[in-house]
Amino acid sequence: MQDFSGLGRKRLERMAAAGREVREAVRVLANTNDHVVGEVLRHQDPFEVWDHYPKGDVYDWNTHSQYYFHAHPSSENRFPEHGHFHTFLRPKGMPVGVKPAPVDGFAMPEDPNDALSHLIAISVDEEGRPLRLFTTNRWVTGEVWYRARDVVRMLDLFNIDHAQPSWPANRWVTAMVALFRPQIEELLKERDTRIDLHARFRPGGKVYDDRELEVTSAAEISVDEQIAAVDAALAAA
Repeated sequence: MQDFSGLGRKRLERMAAAGREVREAVRVLANTNDHVVGEVLRHQDPFEVWDHYPKGDVYDWNTHSQYYFHAHPSSENRFPEHGHFHTFLRPKGMPVGVKPAPVDGFAMPEDPNDALSHLIAISVDEEGRPLRLFTTNRWVTGEVWYRARDVVRMLDLFNIDHAQPSWPANRWVTAMVALFRPQIEELLKERDTRIDLHARFRPGGKVYDDRELEVTSAAEISVDEQIAAVDAALAAA
């Protein structure tokens, strides 16, 4: 079980609230035998690997948070899963002063708000149960590269605060980022370390487009264990 004794009480309370929201979203969906994957795939037939679901992604125009679900062919999965959610934040929702990392050959998109940052991917099984978190190289999602320290600053700003295509699915994705924030921070740091090491063999910024480097860090997760760890830390605080 994770040890969160070093986190402040305010941070722990925020994680505890996120844990309750994750469970509530799952509970409400289970009442009709639904789950988060089914919510984003509803009315989206036929399902195709690689495609984004729902079509057009989920985007909050107030917070500029974004996510989508998709799946890879089973032969190309790096680990067992049904699919995964990719989460992002666009520049209009980013903290003041955050800028893309200096990368050789990088050119800003024509629309500055297209310089989005990938936050974390959430891998799930067929019933929408989370399996692991992982980060990716830039080419995987077509993101603009921001250093881990800046992406960490974005995490608290990720929030899908509307009801389309599904209120419980949107709240579940939002709350998962908040609940597992400590692990996400560590994975982002590991991502940068992996990229920096790999860059020694791919000079000139080519590391970010290297198809041999896809998943840059990953960690298995359990909602129940995470909530138990948070509760233990709060009880001891």
